[in-house]
Amino acid sequence: MQLEECVNYLLTTAQHSVFLKMTEKLSVFDLTPVQYAVLYCLWENDKKSPKEIAERLKLENSTISGILERMEKKGLIKRMISKEDRRFIQIMLTEKGAVLEKDVLAAVDKVNEEVMSVFSKEECENLKTQLRVLAGLSV
Repeated sequence: MQLEECVNYLLTTAQHSVFLKMTEKLSVFDLTPVQYAVLYCLWENDKKSPKEIAERLKLENSTISGILERMEKKGLIKRMISKEDRRFIQIMLTEKGAVLEKDVLAAVDKVNEEVMSVFSKEECENLKTQLRVLAGLSV
């Protein structure tokens, strides 16, 4: 099989291209794409456990731990230990993390528009549907 016919190669190359565009747009906010995703989880629901965030983003618990640590150092989130069960940690937005929502979402929308501009509206919807199927996000 030629490399250009390999699904892994095509997806990896496309993902890298989109990742670079997203990284560039988010750099003005001092965010990485995965940090944006964590913030998005918290914008949906102000309090979540690290495990809930990892599950939502399809990341390993060990991976999310380092991401949360860096975000806490930036002042975007805070970790709260439960008074009832000290093993339970909740992640909460700080004001700094909360105020980024509107501008960051606008930047992400801009990247999506740029990336998908090569497709018709129908092709965009079909591509997203097919990617969700491959990712196991829909049936």
